[in-house]
Amino acid sequence: MRESERTPPQLYLISPPQIDLETFSTQLEMALTASPGTVGAFQLRLKDNAPPGPGRLTHIHAKEEHILYAAKQLKRICHAHQVAFILNDSPQLALEANADGVHLGQEDGSVAEARALLGPEKVIGVSCHASRHLAMEAGEFGADYVAFGAFHPTTSKTPESLAKWGTPDIELLSWWSTFTTLPCVAIGGMTPDNCGPMVAAGADFIAALSSVWNHPHGPAEAVKAFAASFARIRAE
Repeated sequence: MRESERTPPQLYLISPPQIDLETFSTQLEMALTASPGTVGAFQLRLKDNAPPGPGRLTHIHAKEEHILYAAKQLKRICHAHQVAFILNDSPQLALEANADGVHLGQEDGSVAEARALLGPEKVIGVSCHASRHLAMEAGEFGADYVAFGAFHPTTSKTPESLAKWGTPDIELLSWWSTFTTLPCVAIGGMTPDNCGPMVAAGADFIAALSSVWNHPHGPAEAVKAFAASFARIRAE
């Protein structure tokens, strides 16, 4: 929850849709140690929209026990740095992995169902795209945060998904931060250079994927760049 004086924004890191576990574990460690306190949460988001390569994991191509193995290893890294570990899509897998929470899309079941399964202590987040109604509904049913986006072009969403759910504007974040204390995440093509308006408008978290894992100088430098951007925005 927001305090009367807003706390600094944090990064909400999201994994690529497929990973090599050994390589990615090293990348995650680098990201989380680069700027202590900058990253608040990490979401393991393995998707079936990319063909698997050797040693890679996706939800459709990997058995659930392999996903749970990856979750166990990555959760250990997150917790060593006081970062929440969130699993995407599946409350059941989140329960089996003893994740800190689950992130639900609009087609992943209800907040009430996830809460009944996971209990009162786990974090439940909901993708609300560009919709005030979906965000208000998520809050009413007990979500712990909502996510708005995509604000910028992104490869993590299909064109069909973007067309279906729409593109939010900055005013949505301003309205939300005024209307409620429920934290919000801004997602979609976020970089250190373009996240400023979202932070200034009230985003509590900036979700980052490609701009961190594909940074030319590595994930640690990307996180440092986000940290510098957050500090600069708060100083203005």
